[in-house]
Amino acid sequence: CEMEEPTTPVRQQHKFNVGRLQRYLTAKTLLSNNDTLTVRQYSAGQSNPTFLIQTPSNSYVLRKQPPGELLPGAHKVDREYRVQKALFSVGFPVPQLLLHCADIEVIGTEFYLMQHVKGRIFRDLRLPGVSPAERTALYVAAVEVLAKLHSLDLPSVNLEAYGRGPGYCRRQVSTWTKQYTAAAHRDIPAMNELSDWLMKNLPASDNEVTLVHGDYRLDNLIFHPTEARVIAVLDWELSTTGQPLADLAYFLMPQYWPRVTPTTVDNSDTGIPTVEDLISIYCRCRGIPPALPQLNFYLALSVFKMAGIAQGIYARHLLGNASAPNAAQFGQCVEPLAKVALQLGPLTGPTKDRLFFQTAKGRAVLQQVKDFMRQYVLPAQKVSSKSCQEQRGFVSREAGLWNLFLPAVSGLTQLDYAYIAEETGHCVFAPEVFNCQAPDTGNMEVLHMFGSEEQKKKWLEPLLRGEIRSCFCMTEPDVASSDATNMECSLHRDKDDYIINGKKWWSSGAGNPQCKVAIVMCRSGIRDENIRHSQHSMILVPMDTAGVKLIRPLTVFGQDDAIHGGHFEVHFENVRVPASSIILGEGRGFEIAQGRLGPGRLHHCMRAVGLAELALELLCQRAATRHTFGKQLYQHEVIAHWIAECRLMIEQTRLLTLNAAHALDTLGSRAARKEIAMIKVAAGRMACKVVDIAIQVYGGAGVSGDVPLAQMYSYVRTLRIADGPDEVHLSSIAYLELRDQLKKAQAKL
Repeated sequence: CEMEEPTTPVRQQHKFNVGRLQRYLTAKTLLSNNDTLTVRQYSAGQSNPTFLIQTPSNSYVLRKQPPGELLPGAHKVDREYRVQKALFSVGFPVPQLLLHCADIEVIGTEFYLMQHVKGRIFRDLRLPGVSPAERTALYVAAVEVLAKLHSLDLPSVNLEAYGRGPGYCRRQVSTWTKQYTAAAHRDIPAMNELSDWLMKNLPASDNEVTLVHGDYRLDNLIFHPTEARVIAVLDWELSTTGQPLADLAYFLMPQYWPRVTPTTVDNSDTGIPTVEDLISIYCRCRGIPPALPQLNFYLALSVFKMAGIAQGIYARHLLGNASAPNAAQFGQCVEPLAKVALQLGPLTGPTKDRLFFQTAKGRAVLQQVKDFMRQYVLPAQKVSSKSCQEQRGFVSREAGLWNLFLPAVSGLTQLDYAYIAEETGHCVFAPEVFNCQAPDTGNMEVLHMFGSEEQKKKWLEPLLRGEIRSCFCMTEPDVASSDATNMECSLHRDKDDYIINGKKWWSSGAGNPQCKVAIVMCRSGIRDENIRHSQHSMILVPMDTAGVKLIRPLTVFGQDDAIHGGHFEVHFENVRVPASSIILGEGRGFEIAQGRLGPGRLHHCMRAVGLAELALELLCQRAATRHTFGKQLYQHEVIAHWIAECRLMIEQTRLLTLNAAHALDTLGSRAARKEIAMIKVAAGRMACKVVDIAIQVYGGAGVSGDVPLAQMYSYVRTLRIADGPDEVHLSSIAYLELRDQLKKAQAKL
């Protein structure tokens, strides 16, 4: 923070006659005849030049219009003066206004003068140098002041005619489109696209009218020197009356930037409240419901406005009358800002974004993962996956992209992570780069939810750090494992130990040299059909325990599938582990399994959506570059229809999976059982079909190792068996649907 805003000598293009100003202020009795006047220009500020005016006994701030030709409707310093004078009269925190001068003969432009306010100004929105608790208090204070502004009664401050009232959003889009167009130095398609989308997607109701600041940012606030209290709100150039949510979105906007941006606000362990917390505080202060419809529209509008401002600053640089020395840099900001806006809102992406919104942190992390994948992971697919996992895993951990699947660690919701899982589905080893690979994710969830403190310290913590790997031993070769109650691997108590005997297979990751522990599903009671789901237990078994034997790696479609350390057959022969190794207690195995498999199935399904997107991309590339029978492949109607069908299937599955993620977040694993079962069937079927079509379009190349389609098919075909075959899930769906329908029928009686 800065206790005093930096100043510089007055820049050449903004110099004015100081003597004439001194005589004017003396005539207005603000100065005495003997006062000496010094003038310095504030470094910050890109629009109306601002100056520190000092005498031996007083300090003032002067705001004036820039010299030269101005954009229509811009730089209205008389409006700034009017609104601040009205606010000061009712005790709102603004500087005291002293005079407004419309006579351009005095200093060459219109200007106004106000008292200088001393306090803290934070240019870095991450608030370095203060404690996390104070960061929280500073952000809360800023939101409370914004809510106070929006709660003011306009007639009581004589500002009911200050703006044009209802229809604010339409006017804003129109105004900033005109401002951008008038200042544009080149055509920027993203800005045109953004303007067009905003105008076509205006909020259905835009009738709420309050006083709005128009540029409400943390660095436009002066805080008390020692207290977390706003003592002045600055820069009222864009103020008017209209939709208050636009102001709130503008303030929240930095929390949506990708983390690589210097102005990004990161909520993790910093004390800075989340977007959800800030919205809750704002709504509570205003006494309104916490649901804010179409917040993404207002966010996109905010970035569009910022891009328009940047274009205007650059235009003033070209004219030679810019207020700041770095104005030339702003010409490079316009297009990136427009692209950020197109990612923030439901603008150019699939329908998914319109229905299932991520949190602010989720959006930021997703963009970071996309950037990381593009920079490190996707280019490395042709080299050793093991090498890539080790090298990029270190980089991703340093970047904070680690353990994203676990809400308690990452701060992300299941819906947030669903989008991220789809992105990692574009590369078979990408999940390991982020320590988000199965079966470790499910095992870590089990230990987090059900493990004892001793178990967490011994196994969960090193798993979270990526120091070890684990496997999950459930499926058995000698029984029909689609019915999990058939599991026969036995668990017997012997004083302070348990003894395990049995055979397991398809234990993914068991062959990884770093695999140090297995979670084993065992039968811990005598078979009894009346208590089928309380006879099994889960227990932790270190892989170096005597009697744990890796029998053989299993192949998939006859090929090695060792990306995760292979799928192994594992035998347990009189394996003895301490009784403290039992998870949650005897007979609790199925209870644990339900908690484990819900999120895990979701992750698999969203990765399958990402994989299908890659398959469709490959399919389209092939169809656009190959010719048969005098046509490009895509010109054959059957292939064109295949492409369309693939897009339909992917979109349907994505929406179904996001709905399941939302249900997990809002209802929990048990209540979301039907949604989870539906996506497990739908995702596997869809991905199999899309990859199969892509293989058909590639012909012989599709089943070769020259393209990844054969490996992809192997994975998604296996998905229709892993974590329960389709048929088991269909039976569950039918049962749950019949139950729900019967409840509906009874409710009507």
